[in-house]
Amino acid sequence: MNRFVVSSSPHMHKDESIASIMLDVLIALMPAALAGIYYFGWRAAVVMLTSIASCLLFEYLYEKLMKKPITTRDLSAMVTGLLLGMNLPSTIPLWMVVVGSAFAIIIVKQLYGGLGKNFVNPALAARCFMLIAWAGAMTTFPEPMAGVDAVSSATPLAVLKGVSEGTLPTLRQAFLGAMPGSIGETSCLMLLLGFVYLLLRRVISWKIPVTYIVVFAVLTFFFGKNETGMEAWTYTLLHVMSGGLLLGAFFMATDYTTTPTTPMGQFIFGAGCGILTFVIRRFGGYPEGVSFSILLMNVCTPLIDRYTVPRKFGEVAKHAS
Repeated sequence: MNRFVVSSSPHMHKDESIASIMLDVLIALMPAALAGIYYFGWRAAVVMLTSIASCLLFEYLYEKLMKKPITTRDLSAMVTGLLLGMNLPSTIPLWMVVVGSAFAIIIVKQLYGGLGKNFVNPALAARCFMLIAWAGAMTTFPEPMAGVDAVSSATPLAVLKGVSEGTLPTLRQAFLGAMPGSIGETSCLMLLLGFVYLLLRRVISWKIPVTYIVVFAVLTFFFGKNETGMEAWTYTLLHVMSGGLLLGAFFMATDYTTTPTTPMGQFIFGAGCGILTFVIRRFGGYPEGVSFSILLMNVCTPLIDRYTVPRKFGEVAKHAS
């Protein structure tokens, strides 16, 4: 006897397609991507274009070889490619970008059945794979606006944690994006513009990203290891605006496939991401933590959905006869 598993209500029909939703995400990512090119130069554009082209190519080749319908036109592979490229330093060798794209599309997405079947975010999983495989290349970040003479520099998170020496950016620099980091993660202003666009287009809900950021900020303010001598609120704001927190909260923790569908589940998911990111940054040896936190919560999504499904109206408990 066949069993059909249906996700929790509500089930709404909207005049939207996968391609239109993905197009909105691409539009929302454009300000931060352009800021990355502005701060890190033409090499940043090459990295992102290589990632996008590789993801599209691997999706097409896999589906062609497996004799499956070609889905490159739904733009999901392009979104994965752009997100992966924005999560990489502009100095990374291009062959590593190609291998990371293959991992995202073939291993994480297609082998589990394609779009809607993957249980973790492909771009984040590929980034973590690349971080483990090529830690040196993945943690070498150039100074912004350095041009062809770019030299590696410590990220604000590494300085805040005390694992590297360097100069911390001002809050204004952090807000605009003038600091070392991955291509698409440095400009708080541009990421916020993309977030507002997605909210206005009703592509995403505010629940996960706002809960994520607020929980992380509260924990950092009260329990962060602030040995910099700066005020607690300045220390907290630098933590929020540095690293991949905003990029992850706005664009990857809100992925439809790998996050809870229930309102309560979304609050739990966001809080879990915030707690895990704080724990990794505060107690771990790695100054970041966003990618691993979201992936860990992705794995918990089915369990969260299971226990946060709202009770049906009029439902009563069954009594033993």
